[in-house]
Amino acid sequence: MYVITDECVACGSCAEECPEDAISEAGDKYEIDQDKCVECGSCVEVCPSDAIVEK
Repeated sequence: MYVITDECVACGSCAEECPEDAISEAGDKYEIDQDKCVECGSCVEVCPSDAIVEK
């Protein structure tokens, strides 16, 4: 399971990269919909602030 930490700078790179459309803006950062996420890791690779971690 991947989660987006408070290190998120809300750039949107992860949401653009997600093939399942599982990432959306939530206030001042983004969040991952665990029901849609297939744990491909695409978002982790593009995150410039290393804010997406495996939990």
